[in-house]
Amino acid sequence: MLFVEANGARIPAIGLGTWELRGRTCARLVAQALKLGYRHIDTAQVYENEREVGEGLRTSGVRRDEVFITTKVWTTHFAPNELERSTKESLVKLRLSEVDLLLLHWPNPQVPLSETLGALARARELGLARHIGVSNFTVALLEQAVAQCPAPLVCDQVEYHPYLDQTRVREACASLGLALVAYSPVAKGRIKGDRTLARIGERYRKTAAQVCLRWLVQQNVPAIPRTSKLERLSENIDVFDFELSDEEMAQIFQMGSAGTRLTNFGFAPKWD
Repeated sequence: MLFVEANGARIPAIGLGTWELRGRTCARLVAQALKLGYRHIDTAQVYENEREVGEGLRTSGVRRDEVFITTKVWTTHFAPNELERSTKESLVKLRLSEVDLLLLHWPNPQVPLSETLGALARARELGLARHIGVSNFTVALLEQAVAQCPAPLVCDQVEYHPYLDQTRVREACASLGLALVAYSPVAKGRIKGDRTLARIGERYRKTAAQVCLRWLVQQNVPAIPRTSKLERLSENIDVFDFELSDEEMAQIFQMGSAGTRLTNFGFAPKWD
């Protein structure tokens, strides 16, 4: 497994996203993923599956210190006292003493960012999280966050796949010393039938999804594909035995545009 390093954090290059995974299915998939060699599991308060993620971790038999666990604080818990309380609640559900990475899930203009970041840094100071970061932050918000946070941020977790051009956010992360972490890295399954990716994959005997994930790995972007299928778990992590050429990387970059965002809500920021 490769790692991406940022401000002291070592983030495994491929992880398991758990959005929409519930109950026993979620626990089983997490345990199976860890047995297959995954060392990065991503959850969030709003996913309502932190308990099952913790259960999967325990039944996997993999040592806690070998696994990188991320959870995200929901926007209604951004007031300082509330952030600390809800993080402790997440740890109770996960049955962990700390998470490896605690993120602000979405920007929330209703609470001053400096207050929320102060509380996030405090959670780290209290030992509730080893590292802290943000998710769904634009370049402007990212610059603001880095300037205002009393402790180093390690990443911005955003939607990123070949159909969505995230050059601006990627460059901002690089210049600020942060990692960009990609959610929905296979465009919610849409890339499965992509001809360009499939054609490139033929050369390496890889699927379109594997080519897509490899493209992210070669950009030093950790990816957290979500799947509910056990066979897909093995496929998604089997991307470390081939390398795309510069020409192939460029071909995939050309597929992106600003208008193919798959995750967008009324409360989302004004995107770059």
